[in-house]
Amino acid sequence: MSDNEYTVLDIETTGLSKYTNKITEIAAIKLKGKKVVGEYQTLINPKTPIPSFITKLTGINDEMVKDSPIIQEALPDFLKFLGDSTLVAHNATFDHGFISYNAKKHLKNNMKNNRLCTRKLANRLLPNLPRKRLEDLCKLFNIKNEQAHRAMGDTKATVKIFKKFWTMMRLANIKTHEEILKFEKTPPSKIVLKTK
Repeated sequence: MSDNEYTVLDIETTGLSKYTNKITEIAAIKLKGKKVVGEYQTLINPKTPIPSFITKLTGINDEMVKDSPIIQEALPDFLKFLGDSTLVAHNATFDHGFISYNAKKHLKNNMKNNRLCTRKLANRLLPNLPRKRLEDLCKLFNIKNEQAHRAMGDTKATVKIFKKFWTMMRLANIKTHEEILKFEKTPPSKIVLKTK
């Protein structure tokens, strides 16, 4: 495995739209190779009531976030933690979308980080698995998510899944950072995995 740094990310939000909904929690784990070299976690005060169905899903309520930083205060620290590492998430379009939209809106920061989606990797590495949700992959790999639907719980689970995928990609002779990025973007119909 190359020495490139990967930051595995998960966020919780008040809804699905990066334009109208707010981030309520950010958690990330930075890897260098397979070694954990840093962790980041914070609740975010969205400055708007958290919908009851979100509280039921995540356990995050208005009382928990009332003394937490707002996104403009938290994002600089997170972006410093992220650095120029590759951002990894399960359904990365969602997590990266919220972070990059808020970085541009509040900090005039156009994020240039590469990104990898473990759901897209699952589509390529596990084409016969009917569903590729985080919980489906945890079940497949016998990974216990200690706190599902909380950012750090889901981040830790995604790290374990990403490491499983590293092993699978190595066996298919996909080893370098550039090869992994290219593999994730290759249409699944064009992939023929050559395993040893």
